[in-house]
Amino acid sequence: MKKLTLSDYQALAEFRYQIRRFLHFSEQVVKKAGLERGQYQLMLAIKGMPAEVRPRIRELANRMQVRHHSAVELVNRLEGRGFVHRTRARDDRREVLLALTPKGEKVLGELALHHHDELRSAGPELVAALRRIMREGNDAAFLHSASSHEKRKT
Repeated sequence: MKKLTLSDYQALAEFRYQIRRFLHFSEQVVKKAGLERGQYQLMLAIKGMPAEVRPRIRELANRMQVRHHSAVELVNRLEGRGFVHRTRARDDRREVLLALTPKGEKVLGELALHHHDELRSAGPELVAALRRIMREGNDAAFLHSASSHEKRKT
């Protein structure tokens, strides 16, 4: 099993720090808009759902990595505030699909713009931290591979 070096730990710590900085920014902006973090994430998941995936609770829970009942509660709160609505699928009336309301579209658009701008300014540091982890990992993999090759030669 590979042992991590101090440099590996530093790279991981820096990456986590950069992620936390962005998440802290996100939490503050979302809170100012009167939403909870999960509510923003759910609206973003609905809007950003791949075209081939239907916006159902199951898919949203999966994309958010939360339990089904947690996604239902988020939808209930957002629906109660007029940000999302449920509709029956035309091809299968048993299926419930989710969509943003015009109010939800407006709030999401404003929040997403703030997030986009923040990522454009803070993104290079986040990417650099990730590249460092990848480079450290690749260097270690190369060294391990070279070491294994040398052992086989002897």
